[in-house]
Amino acid sequence: MNTHHTQSFLMDDAPLNKFHLRITALTFGSNFSDGYALGIIGMALTLLGTQMNLGPMWNGLLGSSALIGLFIGSLVLGWLSDRIGRQKIFLANFLIIGVASLLQFWVNDPLTLFILRILIGIGLGGDYAVGSTLLAEFSPKKYRGFLLASLCVIWTVGYVISNVVGFYLEKMGPESWRWMLASAAIPAFIVLVLRIGTPESPRWLISMGRKEEAMQIVKKYVSPHAVIEDVTPLDKLPGFRDLFSKRLWRRTTFGSLFYVCNVIPYFAIYTFLPIILSSMGYEESFLIDLLLNGFLLLGGIAGLWLMEKFSRRGFTIYTFAILAITLLPLGIIDNTHKVFLIICFAIFTFVMSAASNLTLVYPAELFPTEIRASGVGLVTAVSRVGSAIGTFLLPVVLNGYGVGVSMIAMTIVLVVGAIVSILWAPETKSLDLDEASNLLYDEGQPL
Repeated sequence: MNTHHTQSFLMDDAPLNKFHLRITALTFGSNFSDGYALGIIGMALTLLGTQMNLGPMWNGLLGSSALIGLFIGSLVLGWLSDRIGRQKIFLANFLIIGVASLLQFWVNDPLTLFILRILIGIGLGGDYAVGSTLLAEFSPKKYRGFLLASLCVIWTVGYVISNVVGFYLEKMGPESWRWMLASAAIPAFIVLVLRIGTPESPRWLISMGRKEEAMQIVKKYVSPHAVIEDVTPLDKLPGFRDLFSKRLWRRTTFGSLFYVCNVIPYFAIYTFLPIILSSMGYEESFLIDLLLNGFLLLGGIAGLWLMEKFSRRGFTIYTFAILAITLLPLGIIDNTHKVFLIICFAIFTFVMSAASNLTLVYPAELFPTEIRASGVGLVTAVSRVGSAIGTFLLPVVLNGYGVGVSMIAMTIVLVVGAIVSILWAPETKSLDLDEASNLLYDEGQPL
């Protein structure tokens, strides 16, 4: 008996096994598909825009349709998974994405395409909320940051592959946009099939009072010697209002602002990178663009290692500070110092890519199990609103006020991120996720 007792350990302290790697690989699906879906629509629009006589309004709506869906899906499906479980939503997401992607092949008007793109976004948004939540709830704390952050690198892979696929499909003629958009169904259906049989989150089962089911899953998939900390089920399921309770409002506010301040410069600057480089005096910007994309990929990979070296709080504060310092020169120094400006931009790109890994790690660690998917869904939704606004405003500011004012505005966003992090960023790197459930209680009583 004593031997068995000494061998027992908490699920958070379990060794990494094949199942952890499998659940990570299955969670990659949403990040790959998001990068692919957002990359392929840009290429398809150049062809279907001419064919359907699309004006600027429809181009804008179709370009942002997946972001609108992401907002809805992350909020609604994140909230729903806290009620009916992670596993059902984990499967349903890719059924929605796969079917809607395939149906794009037969569209003949922009409204139908707009609706299908929103549906794809809803599935992707649901998977952002539920996928990272499920992965966080299965991962040992020692490897949780690395596994979650690796998802961010896969987004870039999906985006790059969509460009390669689009480049080759374009040669098939004016109708090739149909094949481009429908091609997103292939990875979606592969992910859907592979996800069949994924177990429910034992932490969610425990929070629902289903301890026996939870323990069976832990023993089967994590380790025969792993145990999960028991928590008292809440009298009523928490809702979005509980995210702003006196115990959680700082985490919710920090998570939302940190995510927004991280993604606004990322989406805005890299969506309009050729225009920005042209404004800096680089008329032939292909090689510079290629160089910066290289730094983007290297930064994402280096960020996996850096996150293990630094605390979550420290890494967040330092990266916001470095990003602000390296972006400011682009706003205040004239174009005669091109070499210095490109060095600053390269450092900014590298650090931005490394820091963006945090957006898939921090939110999942901020919230208790009972409300984790709702919390991740909310901060993801807020971030997508921020990125959509930033992406919309940047070309307007560039056109009206120039690159200098645009970069100063982005620097201010990064400074706000640094201040918010200094004030409110909690340290979650060594957190047992079961401990987070205490945030829903005040002296043993639900808030």
